[in-house]
Amino acid sequence: QVQLVESGGGLVQPGGSLRLSCVASESIFRMRIMGWYRQSPGKQRELVARIFDDGSLIYADSVKGRYAISRNTAKNTLYLQMDRLKPEDTAVYYCHTLLDGRDYWGQGTQVTVSS
Repeated sequence: QVQLVESGGGLVQPGGSLRLSCVASESIFRMRIMGWYRQSPGKQRELVARIFDDGSLIYADSVKGRYAISRNTAKNTLYLQMDRLKPEDTAVYYCHTLLDGRDYWGQGTQVTVSS
């Protein structure tokens, strides 16, 4: 049973930056796919960014050029660097992985972009 624990959310002004972290309870070396999703009130959860074990990346159009996903296998940690934040980026952000055919989710971390 993999556990994912996110941190790094908070309140930030428009144009600011935050870095989210997601620490896994076991080695992420075997996790071929890891990603970040977000969900705003009244909306469906949506993919923000995904990283594959071969290093390839996928980003939602709405965050391209502003967000960067990365991972550190030595620290079993997934990151999401978020720059030039906008009010519409406000959401709960979730860490996700697919391992041995099962989906695993973190508990989420709130990101609020407001002046």
